[in-house]
Order: sequence, then C-alpha cells, then structure tokens
Amino acid sequence: MNVKDSLLKAFAQAGRNYISGSALAEQLGVSRNAVWKAVKALESEGYIIDSVTAKGYRLSEQSNHLSAQLISEKLDTSLLGSRIIVLDEVDSTNNYAKALTTSDAVNGAVVIADRQTAGKGRMGRSFISPSGKGLYMSVVLHPEFSMNTAPLITSAAAVATAEAIESLCKADVKIKWVNDLYINGRKIVGILTEASVDMEMRSLDIAVIGIGINVRRVGDSFDEELAARATSIEDETGIALDRNELCAAVINHLDAYLGKIENREYLREYRRREMLTGNMITANVGNETITGKAVGIDRNANLMVEMENGIVHSLSSGEANLCRIVK
Repeated sequence: MNVKDSLLKAFAQAGRNYISGSALAEQLGVSRNAVWKAVKALESEGYIIDSVTAKGYRLSEQSNHLSAQLISEKLDTSLLGSRIIVLDEVDSTNNYAKALTTSDAVNGAVVIADRQTAGKGRMGRSFISPSGKGLYMSVVLHPEFSMNTAPLITSAAAVATAEAIESLCKADVKIKWVNDLYINGRKIVGILTEASVDMEMRSLDIAVIGIGINVRRVGDSFDEELAARATSIEDETGIALDRNELCAAVINHLDAYLGKIENREYLREYRRREMLTGNMITANVGNETITGKAVGIDRNANLMVEMENGIVHSLSSGEANLCRIVK
C-alpha cells in the first residue's frame, strides 16, 4: 500500500479526530515530509483535508471524493466488496461490470463511478448521473442460489438500499415496485439488475446489480420534467451524506440480505415500504395497458393486481413496466 492509500486508511480510522503529522509519520513508517507530500497529492486529486496547527490533519466533512480505500474501511461483509473499482467517469457501471475479465469479475466485486455518461434504467430508459451528485454502483454476483430465486435480487437490493439510507439520515424511504425508491413522493434511487444464464447448466451465470442514488442537491442537473418527479437525499432531508459512507452502508446491507435471500424474510420489509399496494394502478403489460387494484406482493416479489372482474394477475418485473397510480 502506498503512502496516499495508507493515509486515507488512517483518516478513515480516525473519523472526525485530528491526527498530528508526527503521529501519522510514525504510524505509516515514513517521514513527516512524506506525510505532507501525500496530503498535498490527495488534495490535488480532489480530497478536502482539514489542517490545524498543533492538531494535525483530518479528512473534511466537506470532502466528496469517492475512494475505494475509504469505502473498504467501513465494510463488514462476508462476500461483497471483495474487490472495489472506483472510476471518475464511465458510460455505465453495469456495462463496465459486465465487460470485466474473468479474473477481475470476482464474486462480490463492486464498480463505482463519480459520473455516468449513459446511465441505464429499466426498459432502455436513461439514468441521469452528474458528477459529484450521486452514487452510481454495480455489484457483480456469481449466484449460488436457484434460477427461481433470481427474480428476488432486485427487490432485496431495494430493501437493502432503503435501510442503508435510513441508517445515515432521518428519512422514510418507500419502494415503488419493483425497483425505485422514493422520499416524499419523489424518486431518489433506481435499481437495474442484469443477468446472463448458463443454458447448459440451467443456472444463473452472472448477475450485475446496478444501483443509482441521487445523494447531493441536484441543482440544475435535471431538466424541468425530471426535476418534477426526481429528487435527492440532500434536497429532501437537508443532509449531505458522505458518498463513501453511504456506499459502504449499501454494500453491508445488501451482503446481509443476499446471504439469506432464499428464505424470503426480507419481503416483509419490502411489503411494508411498497407504495402501489392499496391503490388503483395502470400497468403496461406487453402491448396492453391494464387497470386494476394493486393488492400486494407475492412470495416471488411479483405485484398482484386485481381486475374489475375479480381475477388477480401476478405481474413480474420482466413483463410489466410504467406502473402508475390512477389519479
């Protein structure tokens, strides 16, 4: 580990406490001048470091620079985060994750970007991903569970992300089936799971869970139409979350849920947060638009919709899109 990475690790462990230059030099096994040079190098990369005479250094609360080292230091996982890749810019973290070589695409690898130029939403829609504003991440899985369990991945990720956000700020995070998270009736998170199947073995070969979170104030990053329905955590709560801390929290919660996804216990929490149930909705199913009452979520995370004739349809995320509450 180089001096810069060692310094970031020391800052992560110190939290809000200052560390003197001499203490850092001793801890890192380098000279005080080497510590000073590492501080300046980190600042040149975009980190904000507080420096106070007679106290030393600490990573500023205002620092908003994504770091694999800072994220790793906050992980408590059994699988996820085995490898963390942080990028300044990419077309899509899902695309990057899917293109990783076999050796790089280890089970539990996480790809994170400060900005996406072609962020992906469901049904070919785009996910606007400006620099410094959000957390855009993709998790690589080589699932050991059955094909029948695969449709649960997105809903488990939704619950994990909602709980991660709530663990860091006062917010009531709701889920709009199947993959969107809301605060105060406006979208803050989109989730897209893409998978490839081994037809010979009839099993999932790889799954990539893409999670896009609007974290900091969006300002003029969204056009008028998008701003009317999408928002950010800071815009709704006034809290400017540390993106590294939030990323680690999402990974920690997701790791816990994926480890026990087959028992489906998380669905109780999913149902508690789900927004459509109890409302009349419209849904596009293939080339048809249906209208009915959303009456719940079944054990496979499908949306149950009761039609006017009393027949209940169980809609999967693959066949239904653009579900809207009837006004």
